[in-house]
Amino acid sequence: MLESPFAAPVNMHLNGLTIRPGEQVLTRLVISRLPSGTVIDVPVHVFRSTEPGPTVLLLAGMHGDEVNGIETIRRLIRRDLLHPLRGTIIAIPILNIYGFLNFSREVPDGKDVNRSFPGHPRGSLASRVAHRFMREILPLVDCGIDFHTGGAARSNFPQVRCQLGSPGSDALAQAFAAPFTLHSALRPGSLREAAFRQNKSIIVYEAGESLRLDEDGIELAIAGTFRVLHHLGMVPEAAPPTQPTIICLRHTWLRAKFAGLFRSHMQNGQYLEKGQTYGSVADPYGEQAVRLESPVSGYIIGLNHMPVVNQGDALLHVGLVDEAEAARLALNPPFNEKPGDPEELDEEFL
Repeated sequence: MLESPFAAPVNMHLNGLTIRPGEQVLTRLVISRLPSGTVIDVPVHVFRSTEPGPTVLLLAGMHGDEVNGIETIRRLIRRDLLHPLRGTIIAIPILNIYGFLNFSREVPDGKDVNRSFPGHPRGSLASRVAHRFMREILPLVDCGIDFHTGGAARSNFPQVRCQLGSPGSDALAQAFAAPFTLHSALRPGSLREAAFRQNKSIIVYEAGESLRLDEDGIELAIAGTFRVLHHLGMVPEAAPPTQPTIICLRHTWLRAKFAGLFRSHMQNGQYLEKGQTYGSVADPYGEQAVRLESPVSGYIIGLNHMPVVNQGDALLHVGLVDEAEAARLALNPPFNEKPGDPEELDEEFL
């Protein structure tokens, strides 16, 4: 349990409110209005102790279709579990209300909130959401957990992404103890980068795929959150992890060499040997099928469930634990949430 370096708690000012030590408050940040005139606001739950301690952010719904994080924070609130022994917990179940209403990752202008930080009060809609968060929430926060989910039809095995080597992030990731911890470089415009510039540590937890609830991933998220809060001295106890964390320093996407119907022979989280057949791509008319062999050894940390694939589509996301092999193959050091980005294309394996 972390020793307290914090001074006596003082009044917190948020959204025009004064929140005193020991209080529990629900406030709503007004972001904008729909074209119909309906107000769009973001509910923010604040749980304060009378004892000094850190302020921890629990954030979900940065991408509106990523429901696992939303459900994680909803359960923590509903089960009345966010009453810290010291410090403050700020819980935001949905940041991107627009995307949530439209079953979409982005806001209506097509932009990604998590590529729009620090934002601007007169910028795009995504930029305005980011700016309001930066103005109202981030200055209050010491550290936090940002809950995410894999993209459409792509499922991420439960994992924490952080910048390894940063003491604050290392400690949070170690305390969370997800099945996998991935070294993830800071991405321009992301919340993690904006927080890092203010000397605040945010780790990202990924589990499951968009628009689908993943029960195991949700329960692992709750357990990991409690381990972080226990590490910070904010809850009296937390269940230990059921398995050791596997650390992956690099990664690669295995991609379809041919278009057709993809069938995976592997499960998320399994270890894949170099040369092992991990699936097949067949034409839809029964004329031919191609076996897919892995060019690397590593753990499957993401799996494409879409059976119809085009040439070059991402099929498996493989985390590398052998640093020497990863360096030899010159694979990507940062982990990217969107495998279609140019820097994610591993030409050697296409």
